[in-house]
Order: sequence, then structure tokens, then C-alpha cells
Amino acid sequence: MTAQAQVRVSPLSIASIILSMTIAAIGSGIMATYVPFVLTQSGETWAARLAVPALAFGGLLGCVLAGPLIRRVGHARLFACSMSMVIIGAVLVAADLPAAWWILARAIYGAASNVNFIIAQSWLNHAASNEWRGRAMSFFYMAFVLALGGGAWLFGQVPADSNLAPLIVVFVTALSILPIGLTRLPNPPAPASVSVNVRMAWKISPVGLVGVLASGGLSMVVQGFTPIYATLNGVTQGEVALLMLVMQTGLLFVQYPLGIISDRLDRRVVLLFTCGLIVVAGFAALMVSFTTFVLLMIVFLVFGGAVETVYSVANAHANDRADPGDFVPLSSTLLVAWSTAATIVPLCITFLAPVLGQQTFIYAIILVATAYGLYIVFRLKERGPAPEDERESHEMRSAQMPNAATMTEPGAAEAQAEAKAQALEG
Repeated sequence: MTAQAQVRVSPLSIASIILSMTIAAIGSGIMATYVPFVLTQSGETWAARLAVPALAFGGLLGCVLAGPLIRRVGHARLFACSMSMVIIGAVLVAADLPAAWWILARAIYGAASNVNFIIAQSWLNHAASNEWRGRAMSFFYMAFVLALGGGAWLFGQVPADSNLAPLIVVFVTALSILPIGLTRLPNPPAPASVSVNVRMAWKISPVGLVGVLASGGLSMVVQGFTPIYATLNGVTQGEVALLMLVMQTGLLFVQYPLGIISDRLDRRVVLLFTCGLIVVAGFAALMVSFTTFVLLMIVFLVFGGAVETVYSVANAHANDRADPGDFVPLSSTLLVAWSTAATIVPLCITFLAPVLGQQTFIYAIILVATAYGLYIVFRLKERGPAPEDERESHEMRSAQMPNAATMTEPGAAEAQAEAKAQALEG
């Protein structure tokens, strides 16, 4: 066995990638809370709201540009370049420029963060063996999301009326480049071109495609507008930071259990239950008082966790029904669909909120979840129960970090096909 092969089969070999992305996630968590809190407190609520679709639109550009850029300069060089773009965005915020520059900074961050995540997923998929790839990816998602929450909590410990928070982001982002820069992992092969085929995705799984579309809007809305909503209602900086931390733990307490259940039941039934959970949490969020902050945190923990569940289970349901040769275009299509919905839905809320009120985003979430739930009921009546042998094992995934490995990894389709065949044989 060659030295290169030995590096690839060791679980420790991926530590540099996970460490880099986890450190970077701390900075992401800081900015995701700092920007809406400071803009809202300063009376620039319009900019705080507009920064949400700007972030998603930047992410969509990142999806489109990642493949060609990786083919041009390789994974390691592009990772350093995209992290430098994150630093540029943080500097624009730290420079105390007009609010419009903050919106641009969030768009730059959205593009850079999606490029970073696509690089990390591709690299992990290439380095990991089939025996432990699923566990590695689940650990990666968990570490990243908890680091996002940790960054939000860290924001609560620094003064919001200074530029210390974005300067910390500059520091941790620069720090995150070091593990990747020093890694011995070989660069993955040149990535495949992005192939988007909506008709194919619809034919494979209408429930999966519509679910990913719904989760794009749901995730970006609940993560982007919750800190604005809390700040407008007089919640302190520390409490906003704690609220955002608690929401990230929904990945563990809500998504993970429901994901396990979806391995044993028809995933559409689990998705229908999840939509109901989102609707109940939405009405609870409308009624709960900000004076009962502990209850508010519990409600938004369920809110955030249920939204994450829609993405992971809908994604798994679509892959259950796909042939191995369809994995690459299906993954690409679902990623672009998620990013598109994550741009359009928050943009609509941005323009409607000044007219309909600050709770508009909650009503929008309830509406999207209800519409998706009704569509699932229609599909259940039309197709009946799904065969148990169609299902592959559920992996913990976050709607904030859509699965993009097969967009940039030529061997990903084959690896997924082999893993799926093994799961079906077992």
C-alpha cells in the first residue's frame, strides 16, 4: 500500500479538514448573530432583513462557481482564497461603513462559505473509505453546527458597540486556514461539471425535490430572521446569543431522533409529522412571551430542529429512489434548488415585513410547512406506502450546509452506489 493510500484510509487523516471548518464555523456563528443584532439595534432593520437573502444569493453563486474554480486552481488553493473572502467580508463590517456595505459583506460571505463547504465535503468524501464515510460526515455536520452555536454564544460575551466581534472573525478565519494548509492529504481529482436536471429530480422524487425547496426557504428564514425578531422585542445581546446557540442544538435533539425513525418508517410519514411539528412550533412562537425566555428557547429549539429535519429526510428520500448513475445530477439539482428557495423566500419576507409586521417570517414558515404537508398527503394517497427495501441509512445533515460532495467529486456517485448496495444487502 502506498503512503498516499495509507493517508486516505486513516480516520485521523480527515482531522485537518474538520478542524479547519469547525474553527471557521465559530466565526460564522459570530457574524450570523452580530450583523442582525447590530443593524436592528441601530435602526437599520431593512438592512438586517435584506442581508438574509443576500447571504443566500451569495451561496447560490458559490454553488455555481465552485466547480470551475476548483478545476482551475485545486482544492487547497481555493480554500485559502475563499477564506480570504470571508476575511474581506468581516473587514467590511468592522470598518463601520454604511449598512449597504454590510449587505455586500454578507453576500461575499455566502459565496465564500458555500465554496468552502463544497471543498470540505468533496475532500472528506475522497479521503474517507466506505466503511466509515457516513460516520465521518455525520461527525463533521455535528461539529460544524455546534461550532456555529458556539460562535453565537461567543458573540454574547463581547461588546456589540465595538468592532471586536468582526475582528475575532478575522482572527479565527485566518486560523482556520492553517490545518488545511499543513495537511498531508492529497488533493482530490478534478471535479465534475455541475449538471442540473430539474425534470429528472422531479421524476425521481417529487416529495424529495419539493422538500428540499421548502427546507431552503425554511432554514434561511428561521436562522436569519430569528435574531432580528428577538432584538426588535428588546431581548438583550446575551439572550439573543443564547437563543441562537440553543437553536443549533435542535440538530441533536430533534433532527437526529426523527432521522433514525425515518429509517424504520416511510420517510414521507416522518416528513408529514415534521411539518406538523413546525406548524405547532410556529403558533407557539407567535404566542409565547419574551418574558418567559426559557420557554421561548425551547420553542425555537424545536423550530430550528424540525426545519433541519425537513432537509435531511427529504434529501434521503430522494436518494432512496435514485439510481446510482443519477446521484451526481440529483445532488447538484437539489443543491441549486435549496439555494434558490433560500434566496427567494427571505427576499419576499424582507419586502412584506414592513407592511405585515415583524412576525411575518413566522407566518411564512407556517404557510410553507402547511403547503408541503398537504402535498405529502396528496402523494401518499396517490402512491401508497414506500417499500422498506428502498430506504438507505439516514445520515445527519444540516439544511444550513446542503450536501454538495457529488458536485465536485467524480467518484462520489460510485461510492454512494456501493454504500447503498451494501446497506440494501444488510
